Amino acid sequence: MALRADLETMVENEGVHFLLEVTNDGNSPAELTFRDAGKADFAVYENGSERDPNCEGEDEREERWRWSEGRMFAQVLQTDRLEPGASSRYEGRWESPDPGTYFAWATLRAQDWNLEATGEFSVES
Repeated sequence: MALRADLETMVENEGVHFLLEVTNDGNSPAELTFRDAGKADFAVYENGSERDPNCEGEDEREERWRWSEGRMFAQVLQTDRLEPGASSRYEGRWESPDPGTYFAWATLRAQDWNLEATGEFSVES
C-alpha cells in the first residue's frame, strides 16, 4: 500500500493557507485511523530553513507557528478510507504572519502512518 503526501501553501492577504493532500497510489484501499479530530498538523520555521521536528541540538530552527498550538480536539476515534487513486485533504491557516521566508512542515496524524510533506514560502510586507 502506498500513500503520498503533498503540501500546498497559498499566501493570501489575510494569511497563509496550508493544504495537505494525501493520495492512495496503491492498488488496495487504505484505512487512516485518527485518535482525535486533529487529523493533520502544520508547523512553520524561520528563515526558510529545513528543520527536522524530531531533532534536538544546535541545528534546531525557531518554530514560528504551529496550527495545533493552543487548540483542543474532540477525542473521537475517526477513520478515513482512501480507495485506490483517491485523496483526502486537510487544511490549516496561519493568520497575520510577519514578512519573511519560511519553511513549512505538514504531518498526517493518523495511527500507523508516517506521512509528511514540506515546502518553502515567502510572505511579502
